[in-house]
Amino acid sequence: MSLRINDVAQAAGVNRETLRYYERRGLIEKPDRSPGGHRLYDERAVRTLKIIKAAQRLGFTLEEVAELIEVGRRRGRDSGLQARAQEKLLEVEARIADLAVIRDNLRAALDAGCDDLHRCASSDCCPLPFVEITTSKTDARARR
Repeated sequence: MSLRINDVAQAAGVNRETLRYYERRGLIEKPDRSPGGHRLYDERAVRTLKIIKAAQRLGFTLEEVAELIEVGRRRGRDSGLQARAQEKLLEVEARIADLAVIRDNLRAALDAGCDDLHRCASSDCCPLPFVEITTSKTDARARR
């Protein structure tokens, strides 16, 4: 079955320019052309697009997705997804931990009634870690 670019884009939930971009990047195989020069895709293109979008929702960058697809094409079934997924999971867990710290600091600032960054940052009772943040940057510059 041959699908035109609009059909593929709509079925995969992307726009035509995204589809063309992925094709230029080599994420999607170059389609056959009709006698009139129209791109003719198969169902595999739709599936690949959906896989790309799902991988991005899992936190993989487009570059990482491209690498997984390329390695999968060269090796067959073993694209290294297990190792990459483990690495991505560790990254996500680190981001969650960072976000939890940010959340806790923001809650503390709200509870303390902070309403002015300069006044709050110069106060000893400020719950926000301004001193640690500015000290860390200053120490890092002094070490250079």
